[in-house]
Amino acid sequence: MGVDATSSERVSSSIEKGQRHGWASIALHWLLALALMYQVLLGWWMLGLPKSPPGLRADWFNFHKSIGLSILIVVLVRLALRLRDPAVPPALPDWQRRAAAGNHALLYACMLLLPLSGYLGSVFSGYPVRFFGVVLPAWTGAWPAAKQFMSALHLGLVWAFMSLVGVHVAAGLWHWLRRDGVSARMGLPALRRKSP
Repeated sequence: MGVDATSSERVSSSIEKGQRHGWASIALHWLLALALMYQVLLGWWMLGLPKSPPGLRADWFNFHKSIGLSILIVVLVRLALRLRDPAVPPALPDWQRRAAAGNHALLYACMLLLPLSGYLGSVFSGYPVRFFGVVLPAWTGAWPAAKQFMSALHLGLVWAFMSLVGVHVAAGLWHWLRRDGVSARMGLPALRRKSP
């Protein structure tokens, strides 16, 4: 498929007129990207830890939970910023705006539900939930069926999230290769079209 130069130049021109994200949005985007990548890798690695002795596994799981709850706080801040800093430039074609808005909505749903399902799974396990060593109040006892459901939900959300991230990254690379300026909104170096 060829690059539509006129459309790309129109989008790029509109972005250059002040539609870039603010520094706080850019910083939080990349902070979340790194934290979530680390969190996913840590989660897969932890599953291979032996259950005996129990201390090592418990320490890593508590660290994973602490990072997850921290990510939840950052996501809430990022969502607040999104209310005044829209993710999709209005100059994009309608189908691209709809696709981007849908992908962003699902990404944020995952980023909210992943830590919540992890937290609830921990609560329903009957073991104390620690936030960087501080024991959080227990508001219910062990509930094995709910724990199993939350664990399955958490795992399913990880797979869904990774798929959505793949689409998000592919779209970012596509815009970067088109040189339409969309990827530059998040601080990536912009490719410039040469004048004919």
